[in-house]
Amino acid sequence: MRTILFPRRLPVLLAAAGLLAALGSAAPSASSEKTVLTDREKAIHVLNRLGFGARPGDVDRVLAMGIAAYIDRQLAPQWIADPAATESLRRFPTLEWTEAQLFDKFERPLREAQRERRRDQAMAEGTKSAAALDEAERIRRMIPPENRPRRVLEELSQARILRATLSERQLNEVLVDFWMNHFNVFAGKGLDRVFITSFEEGVVRPRIWGRFEDLLLATAMSPAMLFYLDNAQSVADEAHRPARPIPFRRGLFGRGGSANPNRVPGGLNENYARELLELHTLGVDGGYTQKDVTELARVLTGWSLARPEQATGFVFRAPLHDIAPKTVLGMSFPAGGGIEEGEEMIRVLAHHASTARHIAFKLCQRLVADDPPRELVERVAKRFLATDGDLRETVRAVVTSPEFFDPCHYRGKIKSPFEYVVSAIRAVGGIPDDALPIARQLAQMGEPLYLCQPPTGYSDTAQAWVNTGALVARLNFALQLAANRLPGTWADTERLIPPDSAKDTKKAVDALSCALMDGTLSAETRETLEKRVADGQRIGGANAQIPMIAGLILGSPEFQKQ
Repeated sequence: MRTILFPRRLPVLLAAAGLLAALGSAAPSASSEKTVLTDREKAIHVLNRLGFGARPGDVDRVLAMGIAAYIDRQLAPQWIADPAATESLRRFPTLEWTEAQLFDKFERPLREAQRERRRDQAMAEGTKSAAALDEAERIRRMIPPENRPRRVLEELSQARILRATLSERQLNEVLVDFWMNHFNVFAGKGLDRVFITSFEEGVVRPRIWGRFEDLLLATAMSPAMLFYLDNAQSVADEAHRPARPIPFRRGLFGRGGSANPNRVPGGLNENYARELLELHTLGVDGGYTQKDVTELARVLTGWSLARPEQATGFVFRAPLHDIAPKTVLGMSFPAGGGIEEGEEMIRVLAHHASTARHIAFKLCQRLVADDPPRELVERVAKRFLATDGDLRETVRAVVTSPEFFDPCHYRGKIKSPFEYVVSAIRAVGGIPDDALPIARQLAQMGEPLYLCQPPTGYSDTAQAWVNTGALVARLNFALQLAANRLPGTWADTERLIPPDSAKDTKKAVDALSCALMDGTLSAETRETLEKRVADGQRIGGANAQIPMIAGLILGSPEFQKQ
């Protein structure tokens, strides 16, 4: 492989030159002066918003198919053949394993290693050898690499990246990303390291084109959500329980579970009830009160999960349920109720007008603008209610609206790190074989997959992502990718342009601008490019020019907008 040299401080110089600062500008794009997008701009727009950007030749393919036909096709992904993405997943067997299999393979060895480590500590207490390694490192060394829990997250992260990069079902992958953030689960919390796979593969992915009620109920009953937001241990006050239950054993759910073997753990926990109202359904201004949160938590007592060693999945523990009367959002439940109370509240919340507005706003924010037009949000919310929460029809209402193709929204959103990295790989026609280095790059940019700790999930707005450290990380990634120096991913930027263009710097800038940005670089970006390329030529020689130019274009403000 040819060695490519770059100025060592090039990303910093670019940032200092103001190229990245343009991302924080509130100024509208040049297309906002237009009254209508051209067909080519529409094709670019749908590839950016309904997917993760164009690959070489994609714009022409969409134009040949027709914009409306392409949108209809993306709205029915079940009819799209997807051999490349399907084949790429065959190397990740954990995606198809059950929670019980994942527990036996990864969690059980960890617990056994922890128990053995505690025995070793007791036997060797006070000796120098016992203190030679910290506990986490000693436990790690006791478990073979193929049985370490991090393998689950590594395979799931690689699968997400490869699907987004290779799949023909682009809108499907965009919506998986959307709903995994809407129903965020932090995989770094205890048993969620083994529950997170079934949450995405078995709960979210199969339901994103169905009814919102079904998706909401499935997430409410998923072990991942029950564990993450602590509802698995939420129990009624003793006076409100039907009978004294058999005490939980120590460590029912591992770390974070009950530590007292003589009593029911936890008491009433409002975490899930609060997020169900604030994040999953009504929204922060949805019209509920703190009293509603507490009452909803009482409704959901007993919604728990089986001991992973014995079984998997949702369990309703009737002896722990609050059977006293309750009232949530004006809906009264008489004494003596059971699981049907929670199921009824899920139905009510799924069809509530505030939920319709909240879901409509978030979808419009993801697909149209950080601050979406109010009229569009209201129209989409009405469609949500009119179709019984049909998510396919709700998304259709967004992406076929006049506002979706309003020129003021063209290249009007900043890509998240995930969107940026995947779009850059697609733009150069990159072929990722090992996606782990890409996952590590995402972590450096501030978006480690499945590891967002707050229940809000990662943001869809520019404010969360425009900061110097993250943007310098993007530039470094772009330069590595364009130079074919990103481990595990093959990219050849020279094949993107005619051979004659590679011989002249100005022609190369023009040709790569067309190949990667459809020729839409601003005069300021072109001026910065020409200066940095000149600096690079003095330092790195002529052979460095094509990858350097491509990397700078991928790091430009224009490319980081969609």
